Amino acid sequence: MPGYSASKNNLIKRLARVEGQVRGVSRMIEEDRYCIDVVTQINAIRAALDKIALGLVDDHVRHCLKDPRRADARADELMQALGRMLAH
Repeated sequence: MPGYSASKNNLIKRLARVEGQVRGVSRMIEEDRYCIDVVTQINAIRAALDKIALGLVDDHVRHCLKDPRRADARADELMQALGRMLAH
């Protein structure tokens, strides 16, 4: 069972907010809004997604790494995911 099941509703709400932000950026571009304002909103979206990802990592550490039989494999998986996350 995924470790985020307890916070699933919160994650879905946060993702819905990000989805709304992305739609807002699309509208900004359609309306020819000032490009710096668009870039600012894109950075806000990235920050929101990073916060969601960090919450998922926190849940993973607290739940998925508890089983000592699978901890090494899960830790390797976590480090690979963090590497991909930090590469952007």
